[in-house]
Amino acid sequence: MASSSMLLSFLTFFSLLLSLFNSSQLEIEELSWLDDNNDEEINMVQSRHDSLRKCDFVSGKWVYDQTYPLYDASTCPYLSTKVTCQKNGRPDSDYEKWRWKPHGCNIPRFDALEFLGKMRRKRIMLVGDSIMRNQWESLVCLVESVVPTDRKTVTYAGPTMAFHALDFETSIEFCWAPLLVELKKGLGNKRILHLDLIEENAKYWRAADVLVFDSAHWWTHSDKRTSWDLLMDGNHVAQNMNRMVAYQRGLRTWAKWVDLNLDPRQSRVIFRTMSPRHNRDNGWKCYKQREPLGYASHPHVPEEVMVLKGVIKRMRFPVYLEDITGMSALRRDGHPSVYFAQSGGSDHGSADCSHWCLPGVPDIWNEMLNAML
Repeated sequence: MASSSMLLSFLTFFSLLLSLFNSSQLEIEELSWLDDNNDEEINMVQSRHDSLRKCDFVSGKWVYDQTYPLYDASTCPYLSTKVTCQKNGRPDSDYEKWRWKPHGCNIPRFDALEFLGKMRRKRIMLVGDSIMRNQWESLVCLVESVVPTDRKTVTYAGPTMAFHALDFETSIEFCWAPLLVELKKGLGNKRILHLDLIEENAKYWRAADVLVFDSAHWWTHSDKRTSWDLLMDGNHVAQNMNRMVAYQRGLRTWAKWVDLNLDPRQSRVIFRTMSPRHNRDNGWKCYKQREPLGYASHPHVPEEVMVLKGVIKRMRFPVYLEDITGMSALRRDGHPSVYFAQSGGSDHGSADCSHWCLPGVPDIWNEMLNAML
């Protein structure tokens, strides 16, 4: 009796073992497609992604590339007058043909259809000052040529403007907020910068899928062109404050808003570092410059960039840093210089060494931005 019971138990165990073996074989057969060419495609995609993640965009050099620029300024209707340097009389055009080449890797060439496909049914908003507007115009010109004329439009609402690619349900927007925090008029028409208030600006950003910020230049204007008369933080009012202390407090207000109001599963946030100015020596550092510097003999990290990195490091929300400062510092040749007037561009009383000619340097920033997305 006992032996019969043991035999029955052994047969049951053997049957169970056989069924498990068969099901394992079935699973192996069902997953055998991974051994086809598809795994090669997967590996290619993964290796491309990994190589981009390992790519240090910050370290590199400018190389002359005859296949640039990526669009024609004469056919893009969205460029503002001050950055169309060719129309304003600039005699050379080599500044349009330089491409940033990181050491050991390449930034993928901008593909307008690929970008719009990636941004389908999304809002991408660039927030900041006139140099961010410079970058917005670049990005719109990079994509607009693949969108039929009757399927694109630009709308304006408050401090924002938006380019709409209707078939993709994509909008590329710019929001004017050069200090990020709120600058208001007070008693006696005084300009009061509220270091702890941001919602009046931030209400325009809330629903964007991709947010790209910059803020530096308005914090560091010279005393003659200062952006405010008084600073206010809570109930504390100050006429003078160390610029970098004020900048840090303003950025902390921005960081707190991002941490509390955005969901990293729904929104991507990128902060672009400050665009360098070449306007020392009375603004003539960029005048008649025709090619980039080969390297920086004494690379300088502006204090604003160090403050920004410190604030981002303490955030809960994963903010990506787009560091364009060092690479752009080599491009003294890329500014409008005296070629910023509506025609002729021969006002030799001043030179714009802060903004950028388009096509030009901001196109490379947008190629980096596209790679980061």
